[in-house]
Amino acid sequence: MKNYHINLFFSKQDQGYIADIPDLSFCSAFGETPEQVLKEVLKEKNAWIEVAISEGKSIPEPKYMPLIYKMVS
Repeated sequence: MKNYHINLFFSKQDQGYIADIPDLSFCSAFGETPEQVLKEVLKEKNAWIEVAISEGKSIPEPKYMPLIYKMVS
């Protein structure tokens, strides 16, 4: 399975953590702790890919790379 970048941040409005995978449209999750949201978004990633495969859609290659990683490379 491909490795995708995951954004993880705390939402004051939601009083919890949000995680999303920019390369997979609308693939996101919510959790009360960073560990919980990471576990949930990884489940969502697997579900996203399974649905794409079952519908014959292409799975995007990982492309998203935050600026900080580009500066270090």
